[in-house]
Amino acid sequence: MVSIIIINYKTLDYTKKCIESIIQYTKNIAFEIILVDNFSNDGSAEKLKQLHPTIKHIQNNTNSGFSKANNLGILKAKGEIILLLNSDTELFEDTISYCYHYIMNGKTNSIVSCKLIYPNNQIQYQCSTFPSIKNNIVEIFRLQKLLTKEKAAKLLFSTYFDHNSEAEPEWIWGTFFMFHKKCLEKLNQKQLDDTFFMYGEDMKWCYDFKQVGCKIVYLPYKKIIHHVGKSSTHISEKTNQIIKNELQFICLVKGRTYKLIYKAIRILNLLSSLKANNYKLSKLYSKY
Repeated sequence: MVSIIIINYKTLDYTKKCIESIIQYTKNIAFEIILVDNFSNDGSAEKLKQLHPTIKHIQNNTNSGFSKANNLGILKAKGEIILLLNSDTELFEDTISYCYHYIMNGKTNSIVSCKLIYPNNQIQYQCSTFPSIKNNIVEIFRLQKLLTKEKAAKLLFSTYFDHNSEAEPEWIWGTFFMFHKKCLEKLNQKQLDDTFFMYGEDMKWCYDFKQVGCKIVYLPYKKIIHHVGKSSTHISEKTNQIIKNELQFICLVKGRTYKLIYKAIRILNLLSSLKANNYKLSKLYSKY
């Protein structure tokens, strides 16, 4: 069985669509939906209970963030497979069953995601490498231009990878994040790291899973719509938090010295592009 965990925080309309699309398109497997309301306090939790009384509802008594809320849901999960699914996603085909069968067919050490698209069918570039000095130097000197398209994609992922073939990136977004409970049992705390309130938690989860021998797998064969940002804060606040957490992640896994060198190289990389938006980003990196 798949335990599908969704976090609601003031996203009634999107959460409603997400749940309805799961019920409509998920076929031939047993599944349960666990909805954790992160103290929305806007009436959405009550409304969702009325609309879907048969699913599991967990009411958090505070907005504890994305990771802690997912851990609450995992504690109540009965399935051998866990799917963390953003409330601002929408299925239009049987993506969950496909990924479930992939894992159960001898791939129980895999953390799996699918193709994410915008409502206009454009691809979201979710496959990434961990932040590194090496990759920033490659981009500064445009060394990727000396590589074949395939080698550049494997080295840098992100927009260098077309997301149309199966791959094993270093990390994937937490938007659609499926794994076997056996993977969770390998972690020291037997739960997802909840260091980050929001943003960067998926990068840390992938790092932790890789440290215990699990693979991060991207499957392009099935898709879901991701209404980006509908479950997050204002764009400027989001960017600030992403950068802050990225640097904190580096400090946690590489140390403070590496973080300081990375930050300097990252700023140089951004400035070398001569784009106005990247100049703004470089100023944010200098803050932390």
